[in-house]
Amino acid sequence: MIQLKKAEDLVRLRRTALDAQGLLQANPFGSGLVGARKAINHLGYVQLDTISVVERAHHHIFYSRVPKFRPTMTNQMLLDGDIFEYWSHAAAVLPINDFRFSLPYKHAIKSGQTHWYKNCDKKLMAELLKRIRSEGPLRSRDVETKPKTKKQTGWWDWKPAKKALEQLYMQGDLMVSNREGFQKTYDLTERVLPSHVNSKLPSIDEFARHIVDQQLRCHGFASLKGLTYLRRNSELRKAVKELVNERLAQGTLEEIQVRDGEVFILETGLLERRLPRLSNRMLILSPFDNSVIQRDRLKSIFQYDYQIECYVPEAKRQYGYFSLPLLYRGEFIGRMDAKAHRKSSHFEIKALYFECDDFEQHNFSEDEIIESFVEAITLFAHFQYCETVSLTKAQPKHLTQRLRRALKHLS
Repeated sequence: MIQLKKAEDLVRLRRTALDAQGLLQANPFGSGLVGARKAINHLGYVQLDTISVVERAHHHIFYSRVPKFRPTMTNQMLLDGDIFEYWSHAAAVLPINDFRFSLPYKHAIKSGQTHWYKNCDKKLMAELLKRIRSEGPLRSRDVETKPKTKKQTGWWDWKPAKKALEQLYMQGDLMVSNREGFQKTYDLTERVLPSHVNSKLPSIDEFARHIVDQQLRCHGFASLKGLTYLRRNSELRKAVKELVNERLAQGTLEEIQVRDGEVFILETGLLERRLPRLSNRMLILSPFDNSVIQRDRLKSIFQYDYQIECYVPEAKRQYGYFSLPLLYRGEFIGRMDAKAHRKSSHFEIKALYFECDDFEQHNFSEDEIIESFVEAITLFAHFQYCETVSLTKAQPKHLTQRLRRALKHLS
């Protein structure tokens, strides 16, 4: 096992992770729809999320990697059969060629080995299937929730028809064939799934190989826990561990240990490969971005302690409702709490935090940080269809006025 003790070793590890995620180069996958297709095939999934204070997570994640990406392109890929919706560690869009690896979970739900809803209305499910088979696709709004009382605020208030639709979707009888905003349209799987797609149930060993290969491809390296992140299938976790041990014994994989004791697995010799140079481009990432979603890994590698606080009571929030990680020259240097006011085309920065105590210690100057941030926020605001930008407060405090002056052309 290789012990990473030198500062330069950690720098190389960080760059390896960011390069694997497509976050070092300005155009790692190509641009527009073509680039988005390549990005999803490389990343393995892009998480869906309903929060819309800024552009929704699935569009934001593509935007961070694909020049000229537009939010309509996500649904276009769905309509074209390039991607499908299902559950990864959370609701996600996934490459259509990985469809067969969604089948084990679907079969487990359908057979009762695991539950999506504990009490399914099978009669209603059969009626809905019959309706869709005879009448065609069914929009989620057609079985929308009844008006909620003040105490009813969540998805658990769905009426029976909506629950039945979602159960059919989770167990594989239905797929999402279209979206209008966050309104899904369901259709029979056999009518949605392209005919060329492999729909054979994978063996446990095939599934393990898929996971290990995918995770090492899109992350560069992974801990044993990270390889099966939030997957509860004990048989799969065991198969992944056995496969990793086999490849370690063969010498195709090696282990490294970082300062906090965390052990990561990677292809042998990966850290000796040449990496792209760092640029002065700042990235504003989604809280659900693939590069930050595994918080323990993020803290171990980047020493970046990140929590999304929309689920935290307001009085206990430190950084704000929906703070966005800021990535600059291979480091996570801060976060920004913001809101896009789309009706007025205004982008509000409620709070901006740069967390470097000494920029020069990191080989950054305040001037370049400000310049890079202004360039990044200009593009990001336009991605939200916002023409003006305001800043309420910044940390360190002495940067507030400088940043406001620099943002004047957007006010």
